[in-house]
Amino acid sequence: MSTLAAARADNFYYPPEWTPEQGSLNKFHGQHPLRERARKLDQGILIIRFEMPFNVWCAGCRSMIAKGVRFNAEKRQVGKYYSTTIWSFKMKASCCRQEIEIQTDPQNCEYVIISGAERKTEVFDAEDAETLLLPSEEDRNKLADPFYRLEHMGEDVQKAKDVEPLLVRMQRASSLKHLRDYSHNKALRARLRDQKKRIAEEAAFSKKIGLGIRLLPPSAEDADAATAVNFAHKFEVNRRNKRAAIKASSIFSSCPTSGNKLSDKSLPSADSERRLHLLAKKRMMDAAAAQRCVIGNFRPSSKSLVSVSPYTLGGKKSAVAKPL
Repeated sequence: MSTLAAARADNFYYPPEWTPEQGSLNKFHGQHPLRERARKLDQGILIIRFEMPFNVWCAGCRSMIAKGVRFNAEKRQVGKYYSTTIWSFKMKASCCRQEIEIQTDPQNCEYVIISGAERKTEVFDAEDAETLLLPSEEDRNKLADPFYRLEHMGEDVQKAKDVEPLLVRMQRASSLKHLRDYSHNKALRARLRDQKKRIAEEAAFSKKIGLGIRLLPPSAEDADAATAVNFAHKFEVNRRNKRAAIKASSIFSSCPTSGNKLSDKSLPSADSERRLHLLAKKRMMDAAAAQRCVIGNFRPSSKSLVSVSPYTLGGKKSAVAKPL
């Protein structure tokens, strides 16, 4: 917004033809300070923003107009209650352009619908709504009688004594909450920082092991459940047998030997431990013979893969290189 436009918006701009003898700017321009809101001021009507004080049903289209909806209403004086003015507000509904008129009721401190709408009846229990039940008109009139008031004063005192412990507890709890507000806020923020740090660590650990979800921290219940799991005995036996067979097998290629050939059919099928022991002994003998042959008689080249097998030729052991 330019400086001239800002000055005009704030009514600080005075045109060149204005003189102080002509009065204010509104008088110079021939307009009211309230502008369009005062266009019916000669009839005693002022345009205001009126807010619906309660839920009503529109008389034209039977639509509900909620409490708090605002309208441009014509405000005018229609009477007096003693020295208090009774005001009337006339507006048009936005749903069907029905004209609604509402007046103030100073005697009962209420608003009264004159025409165009019907107040929505809402019945509720004061105990369910957690509100106080106001005394009725009859009870208020009885309280003006001194004898009635003296008669019921004892009941009121007893009710106050019954409610007092609850009020004292509520007041004490409220005082404790607001007494150490800095320490409570500090403890809460520290707990939130620890929680954020723990969540970040769990997310980093899940990402490290390749999971797309965050794992919960370990607990004592999970550890107990994992300890209570017992695997089948057959699985353990098979695992031990396979591991022993892998350890007992030779790391060299299998070649027939005349003196150390061992047939699996000569071993008893039931004695698996004896078989494994013999296989381990055979592996040690083959490895020792191969090492003697490599060191004493043959040096493999760097371009060939050598398989060494000891066997008897003319009563002496030799080594044969077999390129793969």
